[in-house]
Amino acid sequence: MELGKRGEDAVCEYLIGHGHTVVERNWRSGHLEVDLITLDEEGLHFVEVKSRVAPYTAEPELAVNAVKQKKIIAASKAWLRSAAKKHAGLNGLELFFDVASVVFDEDNVELRYFPRAYLPIYY
Repeated sequence: MELGKRGEDAVCEYLIGHGHTVVERNWRSGHLEVDLITLDEEGLHFVEVKSRVAPYTAEPELAVNAVKQKKIIAASKAWLRSAAKKHAGLNGLELFFDVASVVFDEDNVELRYFPRAYLPIYY
């Protein structure tokens, strides 16, 4: 199984166990993508998942830098435009940008979830 899919599977399971409903997974439009879009009682979450196999050189969540954040924000805007009719009940919800990191070390899995990891900056 591909590393990224394994990581996303682990994060989906974690989030569902913490009250989230998965709205979309691996949403793409052209060069834009969002790993997970989930819904909980607080609002709509755009979740970037970073997976690594131990040993690794840097914490996976550090890969979600300012450039990556801008791409995820652009993707979230595109998703919101495209999903307006399909998911009309989601309009007006609070939006959150979260990061999850998953490290696989033989039979051990370390998952860290960073809700509200960053705020969108509009240009």
